[in-house]
Amino acid sequence: MKGLPICCFISRQHKHPFKRSEETMENPQLTSNNGCSENLNQAANIIVNHDFSNGLHSWHTNCCNGFVVSAECGDRGKPSSSSRSGGNYAVVTNRTKCWQGLEQDITSRVLPGSRYLVSACVGVSGPLSGSTDVLATLKLENHGSATSYMLIGKTSVSKEKWEIVEGTFSLLAVPERLVFYLEGPSPGVELLIDSVVISCPSSSKSESASIGAGDDNIIINPKFEDGLNNWSGRGCKVALHDSMADGKIVPQSGKAFASATERTQNWNGIQQEITGRVQRKLAYSVAAVVRIFGNNVTTATVQATLWVQTPGRNDQYVGIANVQATDKDWVQLQGKFLLNGSPSRVVIYLEGPPPGTDLLVNSLVVKHAEKIPPPPAPVIENPDFGANIITNSQLDDSTNGWFPLGNCNLSVGSGSPHILPPMARASLGVHEPLSGRYIHVKNRTQTWMGPAQMITDKVKLFLTYQVSAWVRIGSGANGPQNVNVALGVDNQWVNGGQVEINDDRWHEIGGSFRIEKQPSKVMVYIQGPGAGVDLMVAGVQIFPVNREARFKYLRHQADKIRKRDIVLKFSGAGSSGLSGTNVKVVQTQNSFPIGSCMSRTNIDNEDFVNFFVKNFNWAVFGNELKWYWTEPQQGNLNYKDADDMVALCQKHNIETRGHCIFWEVQATVQQWIQALNKDDLMKAVQNRLTNLLTRYKGKFKHYDVNNEMLHGSYYQDRLGKDIRANMFKTANQLDPSATLFVNDYHVEDGCDTRSCPERYIEHILDLQEQGAPVGGIGIQGHIDNPVGPVVCTALDKLGILGLPIWFTELDVSSINEHVRGEDLEVMLREAFAHPAVEGVMLWGFWELFMSRDNAHLVNAEGEVNETGKRFLALKHEWLSHARGQVDVKGQFNFRGFHGKYAMEIDTPSKKIVKTFVVDKGDTPLVVPVEL
Repeated sequence: MKGLPICCFISRQHKHPFKRSEETMENPQLTSNNGCSENLNQAANIIVNHDFSNGLHSWHTNCCNGFVVSAECGDRGKPSSSSRSGGNYAVVTNRTKCWQGLEQDITSRVLPGSRYLVSACVGVSGPLSGSTDVLATLKLENHGSATSYMLIGKTSVSKEKWEIVEGTFSLLAVPERLVFYLEGPSPGVELLIDSVVISCPSSSKSESASIGAGDDNIIINPKFEDGLNNWSGRGCKVALHDSMADGKIVPQSGKAFASATERTQNWNGIQQEITGRVQRKLAYSVAAVVRIFGNNVTTATVQATLWVQTPGRNDQYVGIANVQATDKDWVQLQGKFLLNGSPSRVVIYLEGPPPGTDLLVNSLVVKHAEKIPPPPAPVIENPDFGANIITNSQLDDSTNGWFPLGNCNLSVGSGSPHILPPMARASLGVHEPLSGRYIHVKNRTQTWMGPAQMITDKVKLFLTYQVSAWVRIGSGANGPQNVNVALGVDNQWVNGGQVEINDDRWHEIGGSFRIEKQPSKVMVYIQGPGAGVDLMVAGVQIFPVNREARFKYLRHQADKIRKRDIVLKFSGAGSSGLSGTNVKVVQTQNSFPIGSCMSRTNIDNEDFVNFFVKNFNWAVFGNELKWYWTEPQQGNLNYKDADDMVALCQKHNIETRGHCIFWEVQATVQQWIQALNKDDLMKAVQNRLTNLLTRYKGKFKHYDVNNEMLHGSYYQDRLGKDIRANMFKTANQLDPSATLFVNDYHVEDGCDTRSCPERYIEHILDLQEQGAPVGGIGIQGHIDNPVGPVVCTALDKLGILGLPIWFTELDVSSINEHVRGEDLEVMLREAFAHPAVEGVMLWGFWELFMSRDNAHLVNAEGEVNETGKRFLALKHEWLSHARGQVDVKGQFNFRGFHGKYAMEIDTPSKKIVKTFVVDKGDTPLVVPVEL
């Protein structure tokens, strides 16, 4: 997912019309409607004064008035008493809001994890024609968090008769204050309450079926053994089945399954409210057993999603996980999620198949995610760094060891380069000559045909291998040709590097790969030119990389370009006698920009914010500045999320990058843009520039003007070639203080000829020739298995333009945290040691809030993992501290990284503390210290 949104929270109001009737959780009656006093076990009732025999004792009216009518008075014009207990009842009057009603604090009487059954006999009186809803609700209050509400049940009531409102609830943790109340009728309508029972059955089939017989599943009735209780359809109907399709579909487990049917939208499905049972800052695992049925659809995506409602903010939709479901078998969907803030409502639902196709659910489990110990660092015996694992790479023994992939012919020719390709030479540090022989591949009838070799037994797990070769193509090519070193790993294709060729010269091809699961077969092959075009391959090298040797070299390079000599020069009274006095210098901050991506929801998590402000000095927003976020419908502007994030960054003196003004690849996400004609689209583009750049003038140091132009061309196709340069020109006019960047992916890893450094250079020069004020080069850095010389070669090529280079979206991925940390160190050291690189932005660091799995530095619940520890150790290494004594000249000399420092010296008369800043410079910095 190169450049795709990091954040799982996606504003989709325009896709999910969510009316009140759809929000309400359906709670089918638990018992027959034969009187409130018989519904539940009275002995287990946790409601005090449940039948109002003691008036309104323990009850409180919520911003309204109330009184009790005694049994002796009878109903006297009130609803019929066929369902009523016949005792006292309460009347709630002077109601001016629908939420006003009667409440009772039940905090001390509710146990976490227990399931409670609720039943209340209710009626209405007053100016009402027809019926109205009465709702049973819980209010959950915690200090420092927003109050949340949990709907328990709802019933429709008219003036003619008493009705029962029923439901269930279970809380994983009990809040500081828990209040039960009844609400709902229209203002002016009196709410009548005959009795209220909330009980916790100690042993029943319903109980064990609903909460999983002692596990911590927060889903109630997860296997539908209690029917459809606590489940409802999301914009569709739900039904219960023991079988379908003439008995061909039966539950995988249990006795029943549910179907979401009569679906007219992809987002229609089956849902359950989990408000109050899901806790903030806890990671939850989700597992569902699903399949599809009907409409001649044999396979479709099924997705688990959270709908999160937070007061004062747009509704959010959190994609948890998805699976490709079929109409043949049940499949398991698995994922994880975490809530940063305190939403007022949370609903989990399953969605995805096309309209008309039923979504079937056998079970759903949502529980606190198990903490699995991370795997240890891999132990690799005899890594043989630098040893080529290719057999007969010099072709001394003709083509032995090689075989043709497909119906092509291999032969040996002479005349290839006698030197190693530069990237391999940089890694190996040797200059042994090559033989000059090459494999000539003829009679190629498919692009994948070429020389191949089996290397199964030679590849070691978790070692990073560099790939290098010389390649050339024959005559007859129709346009530029891609040549690729590929690996077949158990029939899965792995990219080992590629290059585009448009002449008859030899070209270097370089890349890398790593295998982390034991394969049964590994084959390397070279492919790519069109059918009928000859391919020539020489000097193929595949060797494990010695990263520590590279790190030693990079430390030396970083010392040269990121440090400066500093002279503390003491003067003033008493300075002549300072010789030999102890001096301590501590660097408090390195000035090299290292930042990270964040989302609006992240800043509701104080643990996230604390780590962010402590360890990063720059920020970029994952989604909140993108056009589809700030203007989901034309003219409907949403800058609140970005405003909140800007305010946080300003509070903590964190600089910000503006990502992004436009995005070529994702322009089609905004459906309203697709409907615009050319003139209206041009106006919309101009409005976007004006609104964004004037609102945040001076607040964003950088802007990615038009993201991923090497991979998309929507605006150029619709509005002409000039539009790209005009975007830069207009942005510069609106905010001259911002540096304007191009930004693209796969620039640094040799994996994509569309965005190779040569193509990127041509693209930038073309923009500049059109007058675009391009001020910086963005390399996203979504990279796999990084190899230093491969990355550095790309930086060297781009560096000739003289523009600052930033890694703008860096992330690395490995299932092993130690290997992942090493990958991250490779990228950070290469950036820090290269003179053209002026900053690095991580594309996130917190688990569940990154665009790639197995890429995080901090686990979901705030624990720094091995990757994060490697990152923090590197940041510590890049702080210079010095201790010593003042010399006879009254000076103290040291060499340190650029950034902020604090100096401390104890003179005979006083302690002196001074702060100073070390900027870039070729000459020693003299810092005067007046005593």
